[in-house]
Amino acid sequence: MSDWSYLPGVSEDRAQMLNALGLKDITELFADIPAHLQLGRPYQLDKPASEWELMREFGQMASANVNVDQAISFLGAGAYDHFIPSVVPAVVSRSEFYTAYTPYQPEISQGILQAIFEYQTMVAELFGMDVSNASVYDGPTALGEAALMASTHTRRDKVLVSSAVNPEYRKVLKTYASGQHIEILEVTQKDGVTDLDRLAKMLSEEVGAVIVGYPNFFGNVEDLDAIAELAHQKGALLIVSTYPVALGILEAPGHLGADIVVAEGQSLGNPLSFGGPYLGMMATTNALMRRLPGRIVGETKDRGGRRGFVLTLQAREQHIRREKASSNICSNQALNALAATVYLSSLGPKGFAELARHNYAKAHYAQKRFIAAGATRVYQQPFFNEFVITFGDETDKVYRELLNDGIFLGYPLYREYPDVENGLLIAVTETMPKSTIDFVASRWEGLL
Repeated sequence: MSDWSYLPGVSEDRAQMLNALGLKDITELFADIPAHLQLGRPYQLDKPASEWELMREFGQMASANVNVDQAISFLGAGAYDHFIPSVVPAVVSRSEFYTAYTPYQPEISQGILQAIFEYQTMVAELFGMDVSNASVYDGPTALGEAALMASTHTRRDKVLVSSAVNPEYRKVLKTYASGQHIEILEVTQKDGVTDLDRLAKMLSEEVGAVIVGYPNFFGNVEDLDAIAELAHQKGALLIVSTYPVALGILEAPGHLGADIVVAEGQSLGNPLSFGGPYLGMMATTNALMRRLPGRIVGETKDRGGRRGFVLTLQAREQHIRREKASSNICSNQALNALAATVYLSSLGPKGFAELARHNYAKAHYAQKRFIAAGATRVYQQPFFNEFVITFGDETDKVYRELLNDGIFLGYPLYREYPDVENGLLIAVTETMPKSTIDFVASRWEGLL
């Protein structure tokens, strides 16, 4: 064969391969497949296209999308438009990181292992927890893994989750739980936060965990101290799904009684990218450390006393007996975790706190400006950088008129919360100029 025979569609190479196998044509390769399972006709595909033609077609398809650089967007609801310093892509695009996959061999993987170790350290400090894993797939799967951790540790098969937790997270949670025969019960929200009276009534010795958002899906700040006390009185663990940027000004969940903290790490140096890939963050206490899924990188010393890094406490089925594995998760988001590490390093503690203050201040300015322009505040709770407004019966009209102007005025809550039918969830980050907030508010004043 020629040294370019790996290219598909080269008839001469196909003939050589078939001849080497002693076959007349390619159909003989599939002789062992019963005839009734074979398609029996050629694929109905378009004619082959050149690379240039394909790139042009893909470009035309991509142009149908609208990104946040082409529109005014107040969308949040779990994915946020934050500024990413140029140092982040500069580091993560380096070949030694960009092509690295699984650091099984520490003797040749010290760079990525150290990066993961630094990531774990930052996450543990940010969340106020003792230990973090090397990341999981995304925020929703981190929440599912946390519920399995809690149920295994407490040996209880019921989990309470606040209806103020991101709806997509709750759907993934129920999928995870169904395979493990864990019952997921929802605690209703009241005035935009978890109904503590309802939570107290639903708690029992059969409940292994309570799950809340911090801030929650409506952007409101839950009373973690009170929720932790209620959960711990019944022997349940508290799982907190947080928004990392908010922790620049909010107290860390671990300092308020959380036993497991999870998050979507997209906001830390990872672009929106039309939905992914994203980054699942997980951290817990020393008491639950051996329940953590995925990988944990530890620091050690070699024979010469030199500092080094290795994978440790690998409680997944690829490394230990399946019946003892805490999870079957087989990978992590190492490159996304690296982006978060570089992002946090570039900002530092003071820069991160300043970032959070910018988000808080701009969101609170936007809320006041929008209310002055005719919107109504739905909830009266403290919030970070998301809040809910309504225009009453005019909400749909205002939303669609602005959409026609390339303005995404938040997330319509009726999709998941029929009781908040005319509510719009507004997100404001540091990337939203004050002038744009004023422009959008003035734009709908003429519609009301």
